[in-house]
Amino acid sequence: MRHPITRLVVASHNEGKVREIRDLLKPFGVETFSARELNLPEPEETGTNFIQNAELKARAAADVSNMVALADDSGLAVDALDGAPGIYSARWAELPDGSGRDFKYAMAKVHEEIQKKHGVDTARFICALSLAFPNADVHSYEGKVEGRIIWPPRGDKGFGYDPFFQAIGDTQTFAEMEPADKHAKSHRADAFAKFIKAWFPHGPKSAEMK
Repeated sequence: MRHPITRLVVASHNEGKVREIRDLLKPFGVETFSARELNLPEPEETGTNFIQNAELKARAAADVSNMVALADDSGLAVDALDGAPGIYSARWAELPDGSGRDFKYAMAKVHEEIQKKHGVDTARFICALSLAFPNADVHSYEGKVEGRIIWPPRGDKGFGYDPFFQAIGDTQTFAEMEPADKHAKSHRADAFAKFIKAWFPHGPKSAEMK
């Protein structure tokens, strides 16, 4: 028997990610809660790739909240750095003094490493989305967007590494774009389109799932 999606928990404490996922889900009439709103713990991300980490977070949120959970694990993969920072993209933003995360610091660090290697500036954002049911199945989808590193960073509309990533064919960074324009082409949008095709086959406000 199939039941309509009415609510789910976005298994993230990153408000930027939660906001983007909520915007993407809004046309489907799904009520969303963030892990922070539900006071869910952040599980240790021990996976070796984006999908493993997304599944780990979705599974943990679904089992603790007893709700369907959607988790995102994403990051920046730079060719000159052999795919780094990759799944450690957030860790690269951790300040040396342990006072928190600063993505301006992370972007400068990535740029410095590229310069050391005299490498190309090509890169991609990768996103894995995992949908987990309480004590049941997990389904995962991966999306990508190809582009290049821009220095110095530009724009203040995005989050994370958005200010110094420019997708192929664009003249603006992700942080210079209006949110709707970014949503139309981002790595998260690519993964989300695959998720929607699988679980919302009839389009907005008519989605059903097992």
